[in-house]
Amino acid sequence: MQKLFTLLLVLHVCTCVRAQNVTLPPVFTQQESENAHRSPMTKTYLTPTRIVWQSDDSGKFIQHPELLLKKSNGQVAVNDPKLLRLISTAEHKPGILLDYGRELHGGIKISMGIKPGKEPVKVRVRFGESAMEAMSNVGGKRNATNEHSLRDFIIEVPWLGSIEVGETGFRFVRIDLVDEGVNMPLYAVQAAFVYRDIPYLGSFESSDERLNEIWRVGAYTVHLNMQDYLWDGIKRDRLVWVGDLHPEIMTVASVFGNNNVVPRSLDLARDQHPLPQWMNTISSYSMWWLIIHKQWFDNYGDLDYLKEQEAYMIGLLDQLETFIDENNGEILNGGRFLDWPTSPDKKAVHAGLQSMMILTFDAGSDMMATLGKPDLQKKYANVALRLRKHIPEGNTTKQAAAMMALAGLVDAQQINKDILRKDGVQNMSTFYGYYMLEAMANAGDHAGAMDVIRQYWGGMLDLGATTFWEDFDINDSRNAVRIDELVPAGKDDIHGDFGEFCYVGYRHSFCHGWASGPTAWMSQHVLGITLLEGGDAVKINPHLGDLKYAKGTYPTKHGLIRVMHFKGVDGKVQSVVDLPVGMKQIK
Repeated sequence: MQKLFTLLLVLHVCTCVRAQNVTLPPVFTQQESENAHRSPMTKTYLTPTRIVWQSDDSGKFIQHPELLLKKSNGQVAVNDPKLLRLISTAEHKPGILLDYGRELHGGIKISMGIKPGKEPVKVRVRFGESAMEAMSNVGGKRNATNEHSLRDFIIEVPWLGSIEVGETGFRFVRIDLVDEGVNMPLYAVQAAFVYRDIPYLGSFESSDERLNEIWRVGAYTVHLNMQDYLWDGIKRDRLVWVGDLHPEIMTVASVFGNNNVVPRSLDLARDQHPLPQWMNTISSYSMWWLIIHKQWFDNYGDLDYLKEQEAYMIGLLDQLETFIDENNGEILNGGRFLDWPTSPDKKAVHAGLQSMMILTFDAGSDMMATLGKPDLQKKYANVALRLRKHIPEGNTTKQAAAMMALAGLVDAQQINKDILRKDGVQNMSTFYGYYMLEAMANAGDHAGAMDVIRQYWGGMLDLGATTFWEDFDINDSRNAVRIDELVPAGKDDIHGDFGEFCYVGYRHSFCHGWASGPTAWMSQHVLGITLLEGGDAVKINPHLGDLKYAKGTYPTKHGLIRVMHFKGVDGKVQSVVDLPVGMKQIK
C-alpha cells in the first residue's frame, strides 16, 4: 500500500508539472554553479575519549557524564531517559572538560534531548589545543585569544535538537552552563572533524618506534593544514604563509604526492602579491616561492604549470637582483625575516638572507634552463656567483649557519662541528630545524641528525603532542607537565607559561605545518629517496645510522617507490628497491 501511494504521488506531481508546462529546476542554476565554492573537505563526527575534569563529582550538578564517552549517532530522540544532565543553581554552574584524543580541525556538534521547557539553553564553549587552554579565559597573563578563529564563546542549544559550531584547531573542549536554574539533558558532544580525505601514500618504518611516531605526527600535522589552501596552522594563523610552505610541501610530496593544494596555494600567493610586492610582505617568502617551484618541478615535471609562472618568475628574479650592493651583499627591504628566534639578530638575518639569495638564483637559473631560456639561465647563474663572493661574518645562530652551509658559503662539516652540534638541541627552532637537519646531512652527520630528531621533536611527543608546534624550547620542558593534564601548583604550563614574539602563552599554535620537517627529511635521507628529472628518475642513498632497518614508500607521478634497507652483520646496508614502471634509478 505504501509503495502504491508513493507511485501515485510521483505520477500526480509529474502530471501537474506537465499540465502547467513547468520545467523543474536543476539543483543549481548555471550561474549559481559558477559562483559556488566546492570544498574538497570531508566531515566526520568523533566521540570524546575521556573526561579530563568536571566541576562536580557528587552527582548533584552533573549526572551520568560517562554517557558522553559512548559512540552516538548524534540524532536526538524523545525516549532517552538516561542522558547526561547538567543542572545549575545560582551557586554552581556545572562544567565539563572533554578530550578527543588528538589534535583536530573543525568544531563540535552539541545535541540536547527533551526537557519540560522548550527554551534553548545557553552554554559557554571553550576549545583548546591543550587542556589548560580550554580551561582559560580570553586575555590575562597567559594570553588566550579569539584571534583568527573563535575558541571561547556562548551559544544557545535548541530544545530537542542540535547545533554545530566552531572552526578551529583543538583537542579539548570545555562546556559550561551559563544560566542558573537549568536542567539540561545533554545527548552528545561530538567533534565535527573537517579534513581532506586522502590516502597516506608515503610511509616510514624503522627499528626505532620513536622515529616512526615522529614521521607519522609530522605527516598528520601537515594533513590537518591541507584545508582549502595549505595553511600554516589550524588555530592560527590559518593563512598561506609562503615560507611555511617549503617544509610543508616537502612533507606533502613525501606523504601525499602531487596534491593540488600546493599549486593552488602557490598561485594564490602570486595573485595576492603582484610585483613589486613581497609575498606576505616578507622578501624571503618571495624567495621561498621560487625555491618551492624548483622543488615541485623536480618532483613532478609539470612543464605547462612551470610555464604559467614564467613571467612572474622573471620579474621577481630581476627585482631581487636590484637588492645587491657593490660588495655583492644583499640589501633586501620589506620584512627581513628568517624565523622568529633569529629576528632580533641582524647579523643572523643578513647571513640567512644572503644564503637564500644564492639558493634562489641557483633555482632560477635551473628553471630558466628548463624553460628553454639560456640567456636568462646564464644571467641568474652569474648573479649567484656574485653573491657567493660576499661571506657574512659574525653569525653564530644555528638557523643562519645551516643556510650558509646549504648555500655553499661555508664548510658544512666545520659548521656542523662548531655551531649545529653545539649545546645539543638547545637554540633549535621548529621551522628552521628542517634546514639544520639538511645541513647536518650535507656534513655527513646523518646519525647526529637522527639524534636531534629524537630529542627535539621527540621532546614534544613526551609532552603529549599529537601534532608539532609553532615553536619549542627544550629548556621550557624541565618543570612542565603534559598538555593533556591540568597543571598542579609548583609545575609549569608548557602552553601558557612560555613563548615570545607572536606566540606568547596560549596564542602559541600547537599544530604548525612548518614543524613537519623530520617527516620529509627521514623519507629523503633515511630511506634515501630523492626524485630527479621531473620525477622520472630517482637516486636512492639510504643512511641508517644506528637503525637495524628502515623501509617505506614514496609517491611519484608513476606510482609508489618501495624500499627496504637492512644493516648486515658487517655493518653494510643491503637494499631492496621496487620502482614503478616508467621510472629509472640513477646510481
